[in-house]
Amino acid sequence: MSVPTPAAAMAIHDSLEEEVLIALVRAAWLAAERSTTITTAAGLSPSQYNVLRILRAAGRGGLSCTEIGERMVTRDSDLTRLISGLERDGLVVRKTDANDRRRSINRITAAGRALLSRLDHAVAQAAKQTMGHLGRKRLTALLDLLDAFAPPPPPPSLS
Repeated sequence: MSVPTPAAAMAIHDSLEEEVLIALVRAAWLAAERSTTITTAAGLSPSQYNVLRILRAAGRGGLSCTEIGERMVTRDSDLTRLISGLERDGLVVRKTDANDRRRSINRITAAGRALLSRLDHAVAQAAKQTMGHLGRKRLTALLDLLDAFAPPPPPPSLS
């Protein structure tokens, strides 16, 4: 795996903000590359893996496409098609909402939960391989900085 070269090593003299942005994108690429290797080997795209994790966290109630889209790490332009693929593979079931027939509710299946369970340890290990060398103190500081840059969304309401 070839890690993209940082701008500074290419003698590109950007503003500090641009250099930080490039370093952030480079770090995100590295982190995604390791976990993508794991999910791809299991037959999932990163977006499919993300949807399955979101649906597992949602529990038995499931979520609509809109609700899934609001929780995605990255935006997928065709979430309906992505979920249809997961449904075709037996990892998700989709049912029309009894209260609103225009809306469907998506739920993870036992096969989807089993697949995620098989991937959980390897994905966690990839994250540790990518970030573990920073240590708890630096990771906490990095998380604080990233939260200041893009605060996490509020938890979903239970209404």
